[in-house]
Amino acid sequence: MSLQQDLENRSGNQCELCTSKENISVYEVKPTSTVGGSGVDGSLLACETCITQIDNSAEIAPNHWRCLNDSMWSEHRAVKVVAWRMLSRLRNEGWPKDLLEMMYLEDDDVRFAKESGDHLDESEKIIHRDANGVILESGDSVVLIKDLKVKGSSMVAKQGTAVRRISLDHENANYIEGKVGPTQIVIITDYVKKMAEKE
Repeated sequence: MSLQQDLENRSGNQCELCTSKENISVYEVKPTSTVGGSGVDGSLLACETCITQIDNSAEIAPNHWRCLNDSMWSEHRAVKVVAWRMLSRLRNEGWPKDLLEMMYLEDDDVRFAKESGDHLDESEKIIHRDANGVILESGDSVVLIKDLKVKGSSMVAKQGTAVRRISLDHENANYIEGKVGPTQIVIITDYVKKMAEKE
């Protein structure tokens, strides 16, 4: 069975956020690698209206998201995470703040929900850029442009080393994290270059 069919069965063939049956498609909740890759746990079925507003803050119509009053109680992680992110982005409207206070997420789900920065209003977002000024996003791959001594160890991460599926520090635009071999390290963005998708 395909992912779309699995999600259609799970949702009753409707948007898992607002219950619309029009123009629905699979929406992968980023960063997908954190939820064990793409798949049923990391995706939901959403309508075109919801997807457009999730992906573009300028398109958000707050009253559309009153539907989260119901969908935030979903048992499915992807649905809960998107509900939490959208309520967080809308919290200045008043009513979403009340819903957020009622909502419960496991600690792991909250960490995942915050990882993309999608819960922040545009004015609050910290932008991470590589040495060339290219914007970095969670899940991107980068390459080191100089040798880096790894703090607390004798290891040196060599220039040219690829670091895949980075995560972002949402309090400091200069820091990202990623694995070099088995070791998770903090890297300063000035010392990396974003890799093209095909590299």
